[in-house]
Amino acid sequence: MDFFSSMRISASGLNAQQTRMNTISSNLANAETAQTEEGGPYKRQDPIIQAQPDRETFGEILQNRMDESAQGVQVTEIHRDEKPPRMVYNPNHPLANAEGYVAMPNVNPVEEMANMISAQRAYEANVTALNAAKSMAGKALEIGK
Repeated sequence: MDFFSSMRISASGLNAQQTRMNTISSNLANAETAQTEEGGPYKRQDPIIQAQPDRETFGEILQNRMDESAQGVQVTEIHRDEKPPRMVYNPNHPLANAEGYVAMPNVNPVEEMANMISAQRAYEANVTALNAAKSMAGKALEIGK
């Protein structure tokens, strides 16, 4: 695997984790949104991340078998969680039903924060890998001096 392949793979990971962190931030920001434009409470969202081969040119496709296992990632879709909303007893709320319950988003802030920490660590790992590849490429250029 060359330096550019490893940098592309790390960049795809950075992009996927950034999307993941943005989605988690949206979930946390809307944790108390009982009414959306579509009607009903906000529904939690999750990015679907899928592996993709790291080959861009025809020449890269024909390279040796060692590079076949090199894969980046890509966010293929943002999935809306269809779990039922939390029912919170608040008879004074304008959206309360006849029994006094309000349908609130199915967002668990503790779970979202754990996911945010996981996404942050994965982002940091990709930055470290990218910096290592950049450093190795720089050192390789210094060999010819």
